[in-house]
Amino acid sequence: MVDWSLARQIARFAAGSHPQPDLQFDFDTSVREAERHLAAYTSLALTAPVPPPERVDRAEWAEINLTSLGDLLGPVTDRLAKRLEGAGPLAGPLRATLGATIAAEAGLVMGYMSQRVLGQYELSLLQPEQPPRLLFVTPNLGRAVADLKIDRESFLGWVVLHELTHVFQFSGVPWLRGHLGGLLEEYLATVDVRVERGAAGGLPAIPNLQRLVELFREGGLIALVQTREQRRIMDGVQATMAVIEGYSEHVMDTVGEQVLPAYAGLREAMERRRRSRSAPERILQRLLGFDMKMRQYELGKSFCDGVVELRSIETINRVWSAPEALPTMAELNDPAAWIERVDDTPLAA
Repeated sequence: MVDWSLARQIARFAAGSHPQPDLQFDFDTSVREAERHLAAYTSLALTAPVPPPERVDRAEWAEINLTSLGDLLGPVTDRLAKRLEGAGPLAGPLRATLGATIAAEAGLVMGYMSQRVLGQYELSLLQPEQPPRLLFVTPNLGRAVADLKIDRESFLGWVVLHELTHVFQFSGVPWLRGHLGGLLEEYLATVDVRVERGAAGGLPAIPNLQRLVELFREGGLIALVQTREQRRIMDGVQATMAVIEGYSEHVMDTVGEQVLPAYAGLREAMERRRRSRSAPERILQRLLGFDMKMRQYELGKSFCDGVVELRSIETINRVWSAPEALPTMAELNDPAAWIERVDDTPLAA
């Protein structure tokens, strides 16, 4: 139903034309060195080889992620297509119009996001047969180094540490990919797209997109969660993603401080980059749910840092023992409460 070729064209246009710069950085060597350091610190064991690092431009990144987005939206658009079958002779035109609308919005979103992403461990949660990829968006990395005025070698190595930590998480924790994918499938199954008859039995009316945007503007993605069941599932997704991102942030700082020659100031520079947004950008990023992403980084990192400070890296690694060991949303704000739940040894007074 969705015209993904149109989405790719729009994404390429929105991403802009930026040639890949010569970063004078050996990603292959950096990945091999990071693998050794991360294995020693996290004690997580890889069950598959690390994907080779790929240097991509913004348009390539957007196209790769549009494929993943298509897999994610598939169940919802399939249900929408079935609903449109009841529109009679208007089914075809409505299907084409909605398909083009979704394609345009998806292309614009991915094109915009491609301008901010530095690196990504691209893993399909709903299509496990697809091999993972390790991507580095070189135009954005080059721009970040120039804008932040930081040591290129250390900054790029720091980004490699972050993305490779995700490789260790999903490869070293056998249940994590299925758990998060299951939550997403469960949530998508609750998303009901209605196509109702217009006034006086007139033309079919598509969902009120303006109202959805208003809700999104007021509270990000979470504002679109309407039912108790959806809130439960979304809490699970948020808590899991906060731990995944926060653990990676904790590890890249801890290991980076030990192995990078010019680590000092990298964290401050990254936070400046994340905060340096114009007013229109802040509005758009809120609409796209980027504020939630930033909160995941901050809350998850604070939780992981807190657990390690109170106990050790071995204690925080208990989050990977089973899905039941993941913190709740409340425990993310109270590392001591999570420790008391999963660890038999009481905390010192």
